[in-house]
Amino acid sequence: MIKSRICEILGIRYPIIQGGMAWIADASLAAAVSNAGGLGLISSVNAGTEAVRDEIRKCRQLTDKPFGVNIMLQAPNAAEIAQLVIDEGVKVITTGAGSPAPYMEAWKAAGIKVIPVIASVALALKVQALGATALVAEGAESGGHVGELHTMALLPQVADAVDIPVIGAGGIADARQAAAAFILGADAIQVGTRFLAAEECTVHQNYKDRILKATDNSTMVTGKTLGHPVRSLKSPFSTTFAKMEADPAVKPEEILAFGTGALRKAAKEGDPNGSYMAGEAAGMVNRIEPARAIVEDLILGAEKILRKAATEHIE
Repeated sequence: MIKSRICEILGIRYPIIQGGMAWIADASLAAAVSNAGGLGLISSVNAGTEAVRDEIRKCRQLTDKPFGVNIMLQAPNAAEIAQLVIDEGVKVITTGAGSPAPYMEAWKAAGIKVIPVIASVALALKVQALGATALVAEGAESGGHVGELHTMALLPQVADAVDIPVIGAGGIADARQAAAAFILGADAIQVGTRFLAAEECTVHQNYKDRILKATDNSTMVTGKTLGHPVRSLKSPFSTTFAKMEADPAVKPEEILAFGTGALRKAAKEGDPNGSYMAGEAAGMVNRIEPARAIVEDLILGAEKILRKAATEHIE
């Protein structure tokens, strides 16, 4: 069985973390992943601070295993959530979209393990210096907000640069990709897009159907000119957003206003004019299955591949 520092640090069986997908990652999905031996995450981006508290408490009713909360640091209620995780006794958090520096002292004092998501070596070194427990090196293949570097190049450079555990993310949807991440230096993997097709994922069925119908070229990146690149499935929303972005007559504030609430529309309402965030590996997701099956397929499958590679490819 694949074991790593992450398993020991987080108290989990398998070195896999479920992505903290905004408006999607709730208690139902997080508990299912944790019960399967990974680390489930609850998103802090949903209907407000108290809704996050409710999901944390609901998750504790669904699992006695470790789970965490993902905090988007640019969210208007980020400071409230930063205190909420302390008050609720959450033991693991991942962070994105900003620096965790303002909250690190309080989190560490509360015994919280802090795992920032980064997209460059420079950011990896910064969060290590801040006292991060581990970090997620996320390549541009991932869904949602993305950086410039892709996983194949980013992951080994980050692994070489830091001493803390590195979790590989971006473009990981099957056991082959998981095995590659471990070879590239990852102590664990983080997976988002494939968990959209988990039975326990409560995202709107239209969202799941779009993922299942996706092909290798079904995603696109918008928002680069605004400084907030996002990868999502091609849809009426994303194509219109791209056209607005390319039109010099359209002001940035108009584009941002058009995009406000688009992810919620997709995740909760299945609105075709919503933003269906997903990674490039969406084309590899072709069935609905329990979270446990996903966890075991990725990790146990990667283990078989690594064993086979060690015995069959060296003369």
